[in-house]
Amino acid sequence: MDKENGMGDSREVMNIRQASQYLGVSPDTLYKYVNEQKIPAFKLGNRWRFKKSKLDQWMEEKSMETEPQAKKKVKAAMKAAGQQ
Repeated sequence: MDKENGMGDSREVMNIRQASQYLGVSPDTLYKYVNEQKIPAFKLGNRWRFKKSKLDQWMEEKSMETEPQAKKKVKAAMKAAGQQ
């Protein structure tokens, strides 16, 4: 199926309500992220749309950013508790 005609990825394009449910955040939070350009989105007419594949990629990148910080916090907490 040719993606150029919109048939291939029409189901992966979500509106604000669908994307907020998919991400587990409120629509208000999602609008905030869009306005702060923290999340990949595009406008179709005057409404925001989100591609599922772009959201998946964004979540993957965000999880990679936070994992090392979480490990550092655990190490710092252990050191503070004198367990290292």
